[in-house]
Amino acid sequence: MIVVPVEVPSRPYDVVIGAGARHQLAEVVSRLAGVEQAALVTQRSVAEAGWLDGLDPGVPYRVHLVPDGEAAKSLASVEALCRAFVAHHLSRADVVVALGGGVVTDVAGFAAAVYHRGVRYVNVATTLLAQVDAAIGGKTGVNLPEGKNLVGALWQPAAVLCDTETLSTLPEREWRCGRGEMAKYAFLGPGNPDRSLIDLALADQVARCVAIKAEVVAADEAETGRRMVLNYGHTLAHALEAAAFGRPDAPAHGEAVAVGLLYAARLARRLGRIDDRRVELHHQVVAAFGLDPTLPAWADPDALLDAMARDKKARHDLTFVLDGPAGVEPVHGVDRRDALATLVEMGASR
Repeated sequence: MIVVPVEVPSRPYDVVIGAGARHQLAEVVSRLAGVEQAALVTQRSVAEAGWLDGLDPGVPYRVHLVPDGEAAKSLASVEALCRAFVAHHLSRADVVVALGGGVVTDVAGFAAAVYHRGVRYVNVATTLLAQVDAAIGGKTGVNLPEGKNLVGALWQPAAVLCDTETLSTLPEREWRCGRGEMAKYAFLGPGNPDRSLIDLALADQVARCVAIKAEVVAADEAETGRRMVLNYGHTLAHALEAAAFGRPDAPAHGEAVAVGLLYAARLARRLGRIDDRRVELHHQVVAAFGLDPTLPAWADPDALLDAMARDKKARHDLTFVLDGPAGVEPVHGVDRRDALATLVEMGASR
């Protein structure tokens, strides 16, 4: 097993990565003082894949299902979970276990953050997206019709278990979701960005991404500055996801991030922050992960710009995370004309 510590000031914890990591759940829970029962939150698809079988938190527990899909990330889901916790007498000393991908860790983590004003929770991440990103760092939350992740809380887990065995049942689209997040980490680590992440074994890929995120989160737990770099590629990605809500051809999260990464690279080049070679490296990394950075034909540039202006990084302006001479960093006050011209450069029509 690979163990990566997350040294956040509020509550340090470990991320355990490797085949069979989920079976360390009982040991993790045993180290949490006062736990008498657990609420295990998952989805029917995760249970049907067999990952609930044999999962033992070491204390009595009840299973609570949330719906599959992004629609589950709603305030209604959080209310339903919290009411179920009340019905089953979950106390503040007990624990919530989130077994699943990013939807489960986001919803269950937010419910844990607000129930009794905060109960402990453990993430058992079963998708690549959750293992390299969503389950780590304490960001929890749900969507509103106006945008993604607009309601939530920073609430760190007590531990994260990334069992690479659970990835064996992922459909290809879920692999692309995780690879989109992986691609951004090629540009966030120490030193000059390169393609080396692509050549690692899977568990080592996950561990490198987790280590990069852990270092950033430990330095800026409350996202007052540097932590924004973890949203690299996400400003356009979230706008695309919001615009595509309900469409049968809506991109998966990682697919949208791939488009967002190339958009951010091209915008940075337009602003004179990077050169053609760095843009080409973005193309190479995204392609090596099997992702398509093409802007969807249905994309409305003005609607996307309006959505990007509502991004949670924005300060009543257009804010992007962009590559540059000092590496990836937040850039405030980007001119709408430059943002629009870059969308047009990527094929958007007005």
